[in-house]
Amino acid sequence: MIMAQETLYLKLDRNVELQKDEVNLSDLGKLYCRNHEILARAKAMHVLRFHEKDPKRQVLSVMKLIAKIQEQFQNVEVENIGESEVVIERVKANKYKGPLQWLKIIFVCGICFFGSSFTIMAFHNDVNISRVFIQIYEMLTGETSEGYTILEFSYSIGLSLGILVFFNHIGGRRITKDPTPIEVEMRIYENDVNNSLVKTAKREGKIIDVE
Repeated sequence: MIMAQETLYLKLDRNVELQKDEVNLSDLGKLYCRNHEILARAKAMHVLRFHEKDPKRQVLSVMKLIAKIQEQFQNVEVENIGESEVVIERVKANKYKGPLQWLKIIFVCGICFFGSSFTIMAFHNDVNISRVFIQIYEMLTGETSEGYTILEFSYSIGLSLGILVFFNHIGGRRITKDPTPIEVEMRIYENDVNNSLVKTAKREGKIIDVE
């Protein structure tokens, strides 16, 4: 039995994706303890196991983890400085990406391209931008526009450059180190999904917690 009083710090993540059935405490976030023996044993401690019929997504409370830790370590104080609940998801990664994977990528790219194009054209049609360009051209030159002018070409080039700058990507390279708007929205969406999963699990009584 460990006689000296030690403190084990937990810094749990909000969402964890694993490719194995057995879940260890070290899979859920960061751990720290001055006593290396306690730290090694705590990291290797089993906290959950996914069975074939279990849901592939489980919500685990930090209270359950604290109870398990104190059952194994009688004189260890547990301090949690991370999340109070962890969403654990069992995923299966396919190393061999077949043609279906490429078809999905092409389909998503097509949806993004044509959807964005339709949105831009619909906006331009609503504001009647062709008429606006004609009026601006007549105001600046005093002549009647007979088709596409320098205004249309400049606007098209500026629109393309503006999209590249806004999304902060040219090919596979970033323009700046800041996260792109899509990355920011994806993180916000991910946080909202995790919070909804935790609240739903609490309401349905499916959260793995102390009794």
